[in-house]
Amino acid sequence: MPTLRVELFEGRSAEQKRALARELTEACVRVLGSSADGVDVIFQDVRRENWATGGVLWSDKQAAPAKPAGS
Repeated sequence: MPTLRVELFEGRSAEQKRALARELTEACVRVLGSSADGVDVIFQDVRRENWATGGVLWSDKQAAPAKPAGS
């Protein structure tokens, strides 16, 4: 039935991915009426240098000092 693709920053543990896969599968079974055996979850780990939001790489956001509130 459904195949879910989850893109996230690298560094999550196998236990975190295991727990997320379990929760996503349970949600598909509950909402879509799927069989748990028919739900696939594919994790894609992405390095922060390969992901940008608002035109700024996440690897650059980590390196930049925090802006003061109200700036």
